Amino acid sequence: MYEGLPGHKRGLFFVVAVCVIFMQAGLWAGRRETRDNFPDNTLVKTSSLIPFVKSDARPSIKDHPIPKLMVDAERNFRERLSRQSKTLPDAVAEYKRRYGRNPPRGFDRWWQFVKDNDVLMVDEYDAIVEDMTPFWDIDGRELRERASAAGHLPSIDLVRVRDSNATAVNIRDGPHAEVSARARGFLQMIEKFQDQLPDIDFPINAMAEGRILVPWEYRRYPNLTEASISNLLSGAFTPDWRGEGNVWEAYRRTCDPSTPARRLFSSFRASSTSQNRTSQLTARNHEFVFARYTNGNYSFCQNPWAHYNQGHFFSDWRTIPVLFPVFSPAKASGFQDIRIPSHYYYAQTRRYTYGWDPVNLELKPVDHMETPWEQKTDMVFWRGASTGGGSSPPGFAAQYQRHRFVRMASDESWTNRTIVFADPPSSTNYIATQVPIGSLNEEIMDIAFVKVVDSFNYPGGIGALIRDHRFDDGGVNLGDHWKHKYLVDIDGMGYSGRFFSFLESDSAVMKATVYREFFEGWIEPWLHYIPLSSSYQEIFNIHAFFSGATPSTLKAANSTALGLSPAKRRPLDGDRRLRRIARAGKQWKRTMGRRVDMEAYIYRLILEYARLCSDDRDSMNFTL
Repeated sequence: MYEGLPGHKRGLFFVVAVCVIFMQAGLWAGRRETRDNFPDNTLVKTSSLIPFVKSDARPSIKDHPIPKLMVDAERNFRERLSRQSKTLPDAVAEYKRRYGRNPPRGFDRWWQFVKDNDVLMVDEYDAIVEDMTPFWDIDGRELRERASAAGHLPSIDLVRVRDSNATAVNIRDGPHAEVSARARGFLQMIEKFQDQLPDIDFPINAMAEGRILVPWEYRRYPNLTEASISNLLSGAFTPDWRGEGNVWEAYRRTCDPSTPARRLFSSFRASSTSQNRTSQLTARNHEFVFARYTNGNYSFCQNPWAHYNQGHFFSDWRTIPVLFPVFSPAKASGFQDIRIPSHYYYAQTRRYTYGWDPVNLELKPVDHMETPWEQKTDMVFWRGASTGGGSSPPGFAAQYQRHRFVRMASDESWTNRTIVFADPPSSTNYIATQVPIGSLNEEIMDIAFVKVVDSFNYPGGIGALIRDHRFDDGGVNLGDHWKHKYLVDIDGMGYSGRFFSFLESDSAVMKATVYREFFEGWIEPWLHYIPLSSSYQEIFNIHAFFSGATPSTLKAANSTALGLSPAKRRPLDGDRRLRRIARAGKQWKRTMGRRVDMEAYIYRLILEYARLCSDDRDSMNFTL
């Protein structure tokens, strides 16, 4: 198309064309107002990081945003670690400064525990206080009654402490009914501390999904709660929706009446209040916008259309509309469950634990299937079941998070993606080109389902599910993941239970989630793992930054680097930076994601909860 143009005009035309491409792809998104839809700490504002400059008539990008993200992450984490309290008086003072009250009784023994076990994060327990805050409005007697009553609800077990001895029971189904693995895991976690607790009940969520969704009106007018509790315990509360509703309708009721989620028609589309304002529906398609965090800052109340893309809104299991103190391993924004460490993280099993030897029943420092970094592939790897949500209402499985990811990575079409890469590879001169997604997927993506789950919920049934997604019939062991430098971690029915094992490997983890877990104040995205947006659109450019341009990318750009050996096509320091993330993740797991760190979290949580359940909370304070 350029044959008839003089050389200098061809160069100018190319610059203009690429600039237009990048404007469409979102590289100049920072010029548009996005504040109403994206919190400032959620996405990188790329306009200030990626100014275009002219270099030999080719478009180049002065600064790639990923190095700055990594530098900022390391600085933030080091600063947080360095300011942790060194003494008990320091810890008490910091507690008072943060929360405006004295710590709970037993805080001195908790402090001794964390010091004896070299726990590094001794002040970062905001998650506990956040989860407990709503219960300060309920007196101790009422809270104890609600905890006991919760055991009569479906899929809620009780871990009961009586006379300093803890047991797990299933009240609803009878004394001989089996309790859930989550209740058994929690029982193990508190075993060391049970003799320090009063008689108390811990309602444990037996399901992976969050359970507590309290309507806005109930929070505003607490007198509505008593009647609701009576209805729940009358026997009319069924364990699943059974066509009577769904999680999204329950979730919408938690939103302020003024939000788009409570307005009927705005739930179906993203609104824009200004011609120059970019909606989140548009922003999610950006291929060069990198997430700072994976969760916690996203408002489905403000962006109700986005619920179609997350399977937890279609769970079969009924949520609970009353503020019961239910302990769950994770929760999405808007839920009011109390977070506890996952039993998958705490237990030691072949499916979820790095380095576990199932024959000798012992934990080894290096998994027997671990592969040296230099021998790992540069492929982006994921395997899992075709789960991700329920069937209430049916017909939405195609948009669940796992299905969207596998379908994107299975795309064999000629649809173009905008790829940014260093050219020449040894430089920091970044250029852009358009590459068919089918070629990219063949070169860098090794993504597949290994198990068919709930195929009836997929539009068209099992035939359509298999047609639209790649399936690997061979299946994989946990250790098979260690053959690859990039491991993707994506939500299933709830949070992903493999995250800690992935971190402990010598591979770099790319994580996308809407769930918030107990450790969110202890870990740093872009230092210990790579956060992914829920659209996954940026994954190709993440790979290009660390591992370099693929052959199809170099060919599309007519780059001279196409003649180089694969090793010399790697960008300057890209592989070293990726390995740094992998090593930092492993170091974090071995110093802050240990079983004893989870016990430190649980220990502090149960002290807070015991105070809340007391008739005289002031008497349960700790003072020096």
